Amino acid sequence: MKRVILLSAGFGVLLLGGIGIALPVLPTTPFVLCAAGCFATASPRLYQWLEHTRYFGEYITNYRNKTGVSKRAKIIGITTLWVMLTLSALLSARLWVALFLLVVGVAVTMHIGMLKVRNR
Repeated sequence: MKRVILLSAGFGVLLLGGIGIALPVLPTTPFVLCAAGCFATASPRLYQWLEHTRYFGEYITNYRNKTGVSKRAKIIGITTLWVMLTLSALLSARLWVALFLLVVGVAVTMHIGMLKVRNR
């Protein structure tokens, strides 16, 4: 039963992490790391698969090895964040939504800015 629960939770949070790639309000990394933890306990094979995926593998490897993120990843992350937040604010055309997205954008930008930059 524990294995089924962990696998279900792992796939659920992995789905949220995937959605977080496109939606800047939803963080990708915590969900992917949570999925990795669920899979590591429930299915080492799924953990290995996740660790070697093109989009999520780097998150897990950098977290596990405490190596930080690349400067390029920080730049792409912040740029994508602000493009998507601006687009969302313009499409919503509501002041309170734009203000909320601005606060989220500033907070996430500060968080990304404080992440350790990986040494080569």
